[in-house]
Amino acid sequence: MGSLFIVSAPSGSGKSTIVQWLMKEHPELNLYFSISCTSRPPRGTEQNGVEYFFLTEEEFRQKIADNEFLEYEEVYAGRFYGTLKQQVERQLESGQNVVFDVDVKGGVNIKKFYGDRALSLFIQPPSVEELRRRLEGRGTDTPEAIESRLAKAEYELTFAPQFDHVVVNDDLETAKQETLQLVKDFLK
Repeated sequence: MGSLFIVSAPSGSGKSTIVQWLMKEHPELNLYFSISCTSRPPRGTEQNGVEYFFLTEEEFRQKIADNEFLEYEEVYAGRFYGTLKQQVERQLESGQNVVFDVDVKGGVNIKKFYGDRALSLFIQPPSVEELRRRLEGRGTDTPEAIESRLAKAEYELTFAPQFDHVVVNDDLETAKQETLQLVKDFLK
């Protein structure tokens, strides 16, 4: 039976970079993403059951009504993303260690559901000022979008105490090693 790892952070904290490094450089950890569902259509070469399970908005709403989701969010009107309980169980039963790269609310909800079966990690930027510098450095967002992300980040930082461990990503290499050690310790 596999284990569960929840990794959450404000946007720009380096969460996805750390998770992708763990999965690529440490195959011995047997880490696999939970495959989420979405009501948006596939983009480019995306395939059903690989990147996402693609559902119609009606199918998604029915699964919500049937309480089949571990967590879900309506990101935009009619545009849903969520994690099916049954999919996670299938992956755990096959021996995979399931990784959730999710927003902080989703992370808190998944932790509540699985309790001690899951390790929850909060990747924290050293400061909101540093987060601003990183988001501006990406060059992918308008100044308005950056302000919006920073306001959201300040709110999300208040959730850190609800996680098992907080990893401050001041230095990326240090944060990677710290996360690796926490995952290894949990798997023992």
